[in-house]
Amino acid sequence: MAFFDKLLGKKKPELKARCPITREPIENGFGYLLTTSQVVASRKYWDMIMTEPETMSYTVSHFKNVASGTQMRTMIFDKYSSIEKPWMISDSCINLFEHIDKKTARENAKKWWDNGGLYAPEQSGAASNALDAKTYQDFKDYAVLEAGRSRIVLQ
Repeated sequence: MAFFDKLLGKKKPELKARCPITREPIENGFGYLLTTSQVVASRKYWDMIMTEPETMSYTVSHFKNVASGTQMRTMIFDKYSSIEKPWMISDSCINLFEHIDKKTARENAKKWWDNGGLYAPEQSGAASNALDAKTYQDFKDYAVLEAGRSRIVLQ
């Protein structure tokens, strides 16, 4: 089939990646590949997510003890922590993630590129499946109950 594709000029679409945080394109061969559990395990990441312009009102509401703010923060955590595919992170965002081995994350990104975007490192999938229950709950508690506290001013 590849012979006929070449003969007829059919070409595989070029693999592209965008950082899910900044939306910036990542050039072929670059970036860092993280699992959802690695992303969920970052306090810096949650501080950033919970204080973005789109989520700041929920954060303020949460710290003012408004139940709907806490519910929305829980939904945000659930959304991000349930992502099955690995995350291709740009160079400008990798420092948001504490306790990761950047060398391994870079090697995994290269494997992802080399395999047409089909490579997934061990422990990929939803964070609740990759982490033990206590660890998962600890990260959830931080993201929902504490993230962004130092960045807001209540009046």
